Amino acid sequence: MKRLVLLLFFALTAVQLPPLIRAEAGNAAAPPASAPVPANTSAPASAKPDTADDESRNKTAAAAAVVASRQPRPAIAAASGFIENVVDSVLEFFSVGESGNALAHYGVSAFFLLLTLLLRRVLTEVIFRRLRQVAARTRTTLDDQLLPVLEAPVGALIGVFGIFCALDALKFSEQVHGYIGIAATIAFSLVIFWGLFRAFNALLDHLHHVARERQLSIAPFMPWLKKTLIALFVIVGVLLIADNLGANVRAFLAGLGIGGLAFALAAQDTIANLFGSVVVALDQPFKIGDTVQIAAVTGTVEDIGLRSTKLRAVDRSLVIIPNKTVAAETINNLSRFSQRRVEQVIGLTYDTTPEQMAAMIDDIRQLVLREPGVDPASVMVYFRDFSASSLDLWLVYLTREPDFAKQMALRERINLALMKAVAARGLSFAFPTSVMHLDGPVARQLAGNKG
Repeated sequence: MKRLVLLLFFALTAVQLPPLIRAEAGNAAAPPASAPVPANTSAPASAKPDTADDESRNKTAAAAAVVASRQPRPAIAAASGFIENVVDSVLEFFSVGESGNALAHYGVSAFFLLLTLLLRRVLTEVIFRRLRQVAARTRTTLDDQLLPVLEAPVGALIGVFGIFCALDALKFSEQVHGYIGIAATIAFSLVIFWGLFRAFNALLDHLHHVARERQLSIAPFMPWLKKTLIALFVIVGVLLIADNLGANVRAFLAGLGIGGLAFALAAQDTIANLFGSVVVALDQPFKIGDTVQIAAVTGTVEDIGLRSTKLRAVDRSLVIIPNKTVAAETINNLSRFSQRRVEQVIGLTYDTTPEQMAAMIDDIRQLVLREPGVDPASVMVYFRDFSASSLDLWLVYLTREPDFAKQMALRERINLALMKAVAARGLSFAFPTSVMHLDGPVARQLAGNKG
């Protein structure tokens, strides 16, 4: 991500700086329409005017008029105005002249460079060290994360300020000063954006850490939320810097509206998946590590991305489901049971008497209630049906804990107790049986054979 940011800024600088330089050079070379052209009124009518000298004087006057009337861009003035005020104050304090590059100008330039090195050392070794000691005593960890990431951008900001103050202390042509102003605007914009980017990144990391510690449901979605917010932050920052350099951002955004329509038609599936991920993030039907059933797929959630959700199936295969499908399908989260329900049908043989059946119902109810893992209010035992080959007892109960392994262990204990209870009453479990009745010649022949 950091490399992407640097590439974006370098590309922006490479695209925006040459047009600005050409515009500045064109303004300096093109004479204004209102610039007066001095005429040679002292030469006699019969004398031939010096055409070359007049043309040279006209160009000089035109260039001087352009320099005098030219107003700096607001962005350049905002970036270099403070530097110029500081440099002018220092030159005035040392009584250094405004014209030419005397030895004193070089001395003031060197003074700014040395002062920059001193301030950077004081900042890193004194101020930030003290701030880190104070942050270590606070309860929050946000300041502990922000200070290290802000130290380098703040030092770079002081360095950029000192370098341009040193350059402004030297006297160059107006055109060169214009280029220095553009460079100052670009440098300050990049350094400030760098600091804001690192602070924003540290803030998102802190929020992710807090969400994981508190086991918030939004914690699994924080990685892709961070990617999305950082991408938006970079885009907005690039547009602001481009606007600060004089680029026509509004025309660019208007062009994006037409191109965006074609892009939306070509990438409608991708956009649908993106909106599906937003729906999943808002509803939060599951988190990483949950076992869910989406459509006909059951598995453990391993990753929730911008385009798809990855499930590890029971057979350990990886199933990738597009987020638009996740948002449209019914989701059964198997990891969010509050309790687990057990329902069983116990079939006894038809030779069971009513008295034995009533006693068996009471025995089953008591042995289930004796289990500490069963919710006693949920226990139901009834003689329900006369089935084709069995008398059916219906047993239902809820476990106290949702853990699947504990539920299976509980069912095993209850099933073994049921077998012992049925055997103790002298009863038998029924199994499917059928009786065949024969009639006619075949039956009489079989009966004769037996006789």
